Amino acid sequence: MADVTIIGSYIVALVIEADRLPVAGETVAGRNYRVTHGGKGSNMACCAARLGARTGFVGKVGRDNFGEDFLDLLRREGVATEGVLYAQHQPTAVGFIVCGPGGSNLIVIDSGANGEFSPADVTNTAIEGVVLSPLEIPLETALAGARIAAQRGIPAILNPAPAQDLRRRDLSSVFALTPNEGEARVALGLDAADSPSPAECARALLDLGPRNAIVTVGANGAVWAARDGLWHVPALAVEVVDTVGAGDAFNAGLAVGLAEGMPMERAVAMGVTAASLSTRRRDTIESYPRREEVDSRVDEVAARIERWPE
Repeated sequence: MADVTIIGSYIVALVIEADRLPVAGETVAGRNYRVTHGGKGSNMACCAARLGARTGFVGKVGRDNFGEDFLDLLRREGVATEGVLYAQHQPTAVGFIVCGPGGSNLIVIDSGANGEFSPADVTNTAIEGVVLSPLEIPLETALAGARIAAQRGIPAILNPAPAQDLRRRDLSSVFALTPNEGEARVALGLDAADSPSPAECARALLDLGPRNAIVTVGANGAVWAARDGLWHVPALAVEVVDTVGAGDAFNAGLAVGLAEGMPMERAVAMGVTAASLSTRRRDTIESYPRREEVDSRVDEVAARIERWPE
């Protein structure tokens, strides 16, 4: 069994629905309050485990009920919890979400324990296999994990979400940088008036130092750039119900493929397949496919990979 380590985040989501979003100072009636698991690191870990990897999570939570609930989730999903640390001063990260009509929402997040997650925490924690990190944790912490992986000759994937400008950062330890289109523009320091294509963004991202740049483009799949070429990896045709968390599924699929020693094009196809299948169901973790589902469809994606002109 291949190994994947998620160096990432957990955020508990407190969700309530309303007929309309409140304005400043206003109280509105809500309904269907629920508490759900969130955070990109949490999503990635659960998806990687469902895809068959021996998965570990490295991150921080508070000494509170939300943190314990997260540990229970990881155990249910078969994710190793030895790397979960407790913050000294902060509670588990929380997001308050008000869902309005037509997909509108208000979201307020307190990063809590994620903000205490330091490079030293990563250095002192056992890391096995391919490393995957989003940026709901400090960038320096994610890069510390990438450097450890590079020193061991292991791929490290950096998913720059939430987006930030990466032009003055050393990304030479990153094997694959995996933004979506909007995140790619932010990473390159572009403003709203700039509108490069995903292919142009992918090529430009290589100049930041990673060996591969993969720009995910939703229903169009992904555009992958490496030093020796540029490829389009198409998404599956599925009935889309909910796209939330699909990017996390892509990254998990890519990580599992690399951990199993797949050629890069096959690993990217696995990521795209996992992401496509995840959109058929609502919510995040509950939408993530099992390995047999991905294996039954990945050849459809792999057969349609197209090499684009330089």
